Formats: sequence, C-alpha cells, structure tokens
Amino acid sequence: MKWIRLIAVLGLGASIANTASAQSSPAQALLDDRLVIHVGAFALNTNIRANLNGRSSSNPDIDFDEVFGRSNDTTRVRADVLWRVTPGHNLRFLYFNNSVDRTKIVDQSLAWGDATYGIGARVDFRHELEIFELAYEYAFVRQPSYELAASLGVHLTDLTLQLSGSASLTRPDGSIETVSATTRSSSLPAPLPVIGLRGGWVIAPNWYVDGLVQYFRASLGGYDGYWSDIRFGATWMYNRHVGIGLGYNRFATSLKIERDDFNGRLRTGYSGLQAYLSFAF
Repeated sequence: MKWIRLIAVLGLGASIANTASAQSSPAQALLDDRLVIHVGAFALNTNIRANLNGRSSSNPDIDFDEVFGRSNDTTRVRADVLWRVTPGHNLRFLYFNNSVDRTKIVDQSLAWGDATYGIGARVDFRHELEIFELAYEYAFVRQPSYELAASLGVHLTDLTLQLSGSASLTRPDGSIETVSATTRSSSLPAPLPVIGLRGGWVIAPNWYVDGLVQYFRASLGGYDGYWSDIRFGATWMYNRHVGIGLGYNRFATSLKIERDDFNGRLRTGYSGLQAYLSFAF
C-alpha cells in the first residue's frame, strides 16, 4: 500500500510539473493568452470564373485565369485575430486581400454584361478581392495542452471584376454600338453567415499546431451557393510573444446571384502555402 501511495504521489507530482511546464512554455501562449494574431503572405494558385448577364442575354462563364494568365507575382495577405474574452468564449476576426491587374490582347470573344470584347481587342482586367469575417467561438473542449472550439459568424466577400477596352455595347433598345473604350466594373459585396470548427494543440514547448474548417450553404437575399475555408498550420514560438509558422489555406465560393447590381454566377477561390508571423499578448 505504501508503494502504491508513493507511486500515486509521484505520478500526481509529475502531472502537476508537466502542466506547469506546459503553461510556462512559449507555445502555451497561443493557447492561453488573451490576444493572438497571425499575419502572413501566400504563394498560391487562384481560380476565378464568373459570368455577368446582360439585359436580354445569358452570357457564358469567363475563366479569367485562363484568359489573362495566373497572377503568381501578386502578394496576398491574410490576418487572423483571436480575442479570448474568457477562456471558453472568444471573438475571431479574419481579413484577406488580393488584387490583380492584367492586360492582354484577347484571342477569344468575352461577353460581360451588355459589353462584348471581340477577338484582338486590348483588354485590361482588374480583380479585387477582400474577405472580412467576424465570428463568436465557444471552446467546448479545453484542456491544458489543447482546445476545440465551434464558431458562428458573418462573412463578407467584397469582390470587384473590371474589364476595360474596345467593345460592342448592346443598348436598351437592342441596338449595338461599337465604342473605342469602355469600362465595366461589377462589384459584389456578398454577406453570408458561416459556421466553423477550430482546434489548437501544444505538441512541444515551442511548437503549436492548429486547424480551422468553415462552411456554409444558403439560399437567401438573391444569393444561392456555398462558401468554405480550410486552414491548418504549425507555429514555432521564439518566446511567449513572437513566433513564425507555415501553413496551408484553401478558400472557395460558388454563388448564383440574382440582384440589381449583379445578375450572374461567380466561382472563385485560392489555395496554397502561407508563411506567417504569430504574436501573443
């Protein structure tokens, strides 16, 4: 009995020591600190397909990456901010920005709204994508070295697709006019709810791994489609406040829109590696 008690006491002491060691380790800050920030840039592939219908026509999809080339020289930025209001209740904010400018002599006809850019036309293409998200999280599993949280939030995709160049315009009366230069800019702010699941785990004193999955499918307010965001990464904390990490992120959305400012279909997404800095306070 004495040996059993001694082993139990030693085991309890080791458990307390390990917990104290984990709580004082640099990586533990990402699990316990009130404010956690990840900011990074991407090397990724994009997928941009959309159509914008005219007043009396249903236009086919345009694969903008195929027509204008992929934007591998563009810098993209993503920032994730987590505020632990209490250990089990969090607020999370996401921001992503990607802007692309391309110019090309097109080798195919492009119908965008009431404008048609013919073969051989010099067309300027601009793609601006901003993503904002604010979500509430509840950590329904929380242990000294890991946590699992469910979230519910609002996601806003602010997307602008702009084409400029010589085009044929279809007038309201059905007549067609050729103009030397025209710009068609279609902005699509798309607010949608989103649900998600996030997990984090301190696997070593300086190492923290985490993953995030978000998804929503809905048909409301002129929008019909889905939105998804998958991200996971590994972070090495230099100290309790600063670290560096490498992760993978895949975002995709597919929407059918029937609104006055945009009547058509949009499919866009990105995927690739993300290098980022982590801060904990």
